[in-house]
Amino acid sequence: MELYESAILCGAFFVVATLYTTVGHAGASGYLATMALVGLAPEVMRPTALALNILVAAFTVYRFRRARFFHWSGLWPFLLGSVPFAAAGGIQSLSRGAYYAAMGVVLLLAAIYLVWRALGLRTAMQEGVVRVRRIPAVFMGCVIGFISGLIGVGGGIFLSPTLLALNWAGPKTTAGISAPFILVNSAVALVAGSLTVQTLPRELPLLAAAALAGAFLGTWLGLDRLSQKGLLMTLAIVMSLAGAKLVLTA
Repeated sequence: MELYESAILCGAFFVVATLYTTVGHAGASGYLATMALVGLAPEVMRPTALALNILVAAFTVYRFRRARFFHWSGLWPFLLGSVPFAAAGGIQSLSRGAYYAAMGVVLLLAAIYLVWRALGLRTAMQEGVVRVRRIPAVFMGCVIGFISGLIGVGGGIFLSPTLLALNWAGPKTTAGISAPFILVNSAVALVAGSLTVQTLPRELPLLAAAALAGAFLGTWLGLDRLSQKGLLMTLAIVMSLAGAKLVLTA
């Protein structure tokens, strides 16, 4: 990796981690979008995004748990379905074209989700109340887990809108459930992916430091209820461009 690419990625990962952790996410889809724009190979992109996800999600779990937004009752049904399927997705090795196409679709879906959040979701669900229906959640977890492992994301971009759209949890409670979900699925997918050809960049410590610094800032902003509209819309535009580029060039 060239020096200028490392500098671009460090700056971008700081911004991505800051924005994503405000809503309890770890940023994998944003890291993938950035790496796609600088032209990194899939065998580098997926493990790098998952490794950073683990680090950032662990810190985010700590911050949201301390703020009492973690709820095991809302988490375990999704994990029950997702963990084995995240492993199944993680051991898959897609061709470059197939990976780019699949990742492009995920990035476009993530951009739609960010716009949805930025426009100001209204929910009647009170914070701290969780009404997850267990059987449907297990099956949803299976689907989310497989896609997450296959692409190299933690699954928060799918879990959060599910919880909010079904009115199973409030926004901050959703963040408190999504963060540990992302952490577990990212770890499972990374370990499973070690059975295939993967390469972590030598610049990973620098990239991790940038992402962790963003997580410090993002969780502080998110828990203090900072308005996220403009920031999320900007990130959605970047991810839309990256997703469209990948789909068109796959």
